Amino acid sequence: MAKKIGKLTIYFLLVCIGYIYLEPLIKMVSMAIMSSDDIIDPAVEWIARKPTFDNFKIAASVLKVKKSMITSLVFSASIAVLQTIVSAMTGYALSRFKFSGKKFWFTMILFTFIMPVTVLMIPRLMIFVGIRTVFGIQLLGTPIPQALMAVLGQGINGTILILIFWNFFNMIPYTLDEAAMIDGAGPFRVFYHIAVRLSLSTVLIVFLLAFVWNWNETYQAATYLGGKLELMPLKLASFDAVFNSESASAGGDLKLNEAYKMAATLISIAPLLILYAFVQKQFIQGIENTGITGE
Repeated sequence: MAKKIGKLTIYFLLVCIGYIYLEPLIKMVSMAIMSSDDIIDPAVEWIARKPTFDNFKIAASVLKVKKSMITSLVFSASIAVLQTIVSAMTGYALSRFKFSGKKFWFTMILFTFIMPVTVLMIPRLMIFVGIRTVFGIQLLGTPIPQALMAVLGQGINGTILILIFWNFFNMIPYTLDEAAMIDGAGPFRVFYHIAVRLSLSTVLIVFLLAFVWNWNETYQAATYLGGKLELMPLKLASFDAVFNSESASAGGDLKLNEAYKMAATLISIAPLLILYAFVQKQFIQGIENTGITGE
């Protein structure tokens, strides 16, 4: 009897916690299919009386979804690949090699995680402006600054990604490296054939985290790109202004409401939801293998 009560209590707590996470998404879906009459009707909270999918068509038009979606996917995936490669190499070097100042550089990596992004933004901007002044190369307004930061280990939450690899590589017995070196393998062959091949689940985790973080990042993207690339999150951030502008120029009677906003938000996060739906099993297994849980 006590075991049943314990299980019921655990299930009850899990349901409550699950509802806390799912309630905003469910509410978003509910409001996205509401008509204008449903939005202003105080009696309608969850279930629309006149459901419509026209909200998604209008939102997709305002977001220029075809162009912005492709651009965002290519941009986020490219930066995520660079971050994954650099994080793996950095984590492996910190885990396996002994060199002068290792503790110092490890501390500096941790320090970059503590520093707020806004504090580092001005010095970084000054560097890119200085490159334009000295060499005449215009980097701002292009994806190059973010790509360079990813290559230099300064991408979004790069410290976390390095630490994930560092923690996993520490769990791989060094005897495997020694056996490979006895057979004549160099550092890069040991890194690829042993470290990387044993950490495919970790590679997936790091890539997914980097992809999601770069997809959702708007502050740095707006600063470095200056609106030169039509990224989905940036289009979503300016959705209200663009909607009102296009509605006024078209001479229509459409008024901005929460239904259009929720539809636009769902469109912007749809790739992330689809991605997670396909790789959730590997994602969970990867988290367990990387030791993020502290085990």
